[in-house]
Amino acid sequence: MKSINIQQKFEQFEAKWHPQQIGVVDQMQVLLAKLQGEFVWHSHEKEDELFQVVKGTLYMQFRDRTEIVKEGEIIIVPKGIEHCPLTKNNEIVEVLLFEKLTTAHTGKTKHQLTKTAYPKI
Repeated sequence: MKSINIQQKFEQFEAKWHPQQIGVVDQMQVLLAKLQGEFVWHSHEKEDELFQVVKGTLYMQFRDRTEIVKEGEIIIVPKGIEHCPLTKNNEIVEVLLFEKLTTAHTGKTKHQLTKTAYPKI
């Protein structure tokens, strides 16, 4: 057991839309990611997803609206809800994600941004 400095972990990678695992809590993984631009429309059939914005502003698009998630705020995307994270004006947004180990990066959607494994940092 050691404390984890989130800012130091963010400094260890530059890749956008490629979550990095910093820990596991029971069957849940704690991930850090840098986001820039628009991601992929997708859903997770059996898993909820929690996003905490550490730096910047995240625009979480849903088919019927867009939620603005500011630094220090969280948004929970319930299972089965189609969503597409977005950043604006070329901003790099840093997020902490909390999701089940079984959560597929882009659900059943396959895209060039889809990752099948997350590095442990």
